[in-house]
Amino acid sequence: MHERETSGPRRVLLTGWFSFHDGEATAGDVLALRRVEEVLRASGTPYDVVWSPGFLPDALHLDSVRPGDYSHLVFVCGPLHGPQVEELHRRFAHCVRIAVGTSVIDPADAAATGFHRVLARDAPGSEPTEDLAARAPAVPARPVVGVILTHGQEEYGEQRRHGQVAGRVTRWLAGKDCARLELETRLDTRDWHLSATPAQVQSVLARLDLVVTDRLHGLVLALRVGTPVLAVDPVAGGAKVTAQARACGWPALLGAEQLDERRLERWWDWCLTSGRVAARQVRDAFRDGRVPDGADRLMEVLAPRATAG
Repeated sequence: MHERETSGPRRVLLTGWFSFHDGEATAGDVLALRRVEEVLRASGTPYDVVWSPGFLPDALHLDSVRPGDYSHLVFVCGPLHGPQVEELHRRFAHCVRIAVGTSVIDPADAAATGFHRVLARDAPGSEPTEDLAARAPAVPARPVVGVILTHGQEEYGEQRRHGQVAGRVTRWLAGKDCARLELETRLDTRDWHLSATPAQVQSVLARLDLVVTDRLHGLVLALRVGTPVLAVDPVAGGAKVTAQARACGWPALLGAEQLDERRLERWWDWCLTSGRVAARQVRDAFRDGRVPDGADRLMEVLAPRATAG
């Protein structure tokens, strides 16, 4: 690595694997970037960030920046290897190029030697340092939302609206500032992606802030552990999801024909406020057995019936 000085006003371009056209933006990379931004802002250093167009289409991209506008290029996080990193050295040859919070796999690699300074988090022959993401600025927690949708249920024939419902709900959810978990109620003892027992499913549901579902058991299992549910009936005219919401006394329900953003937002807000208490009340009613179910009535059917003499 070599030193270099520049003259004129200093402006920094922040880049990383999150900047490349086909690059990935990981949570760790972005938090590392936030830590670097925090330091630059505190020092009054002007900077820009370039993003992958696949991740942020409307942001600043490498293809659209003018290298001459910058005195320094700072590469944040990730491994120093590959032709994309080497291309940065060629395109920004006039800049002081610094890598920070990165992994050096091969110190002789041109992707690494092209930097004037490398402030590595790990490199052969050196002590590792704390990853930049560890000290990134704290952010408020976002709601954690379980999403349980079905695309099947052929038995409803022409009344099926499952595809339309799933498409509309997921497009809406993509714009919500929340942590989304795609979940399944199906059990499998061999597939590690799936739960093997109902207790495992319930353990996940109990730790969520909200469940969005078009499945009957998505509704029931979430309420069973006191987690509020935004339920959508995917069958035109309403079917078992609507019937079950009514049986449970659960109001946060939309029919396939009612599905619009205004109604979704209304029930979202309710579920994350008043709905928390309402869900716990339904859970307690389940536990207390206040309303007879089919199993209670089963014994009446199984009991011997008197026969005429």
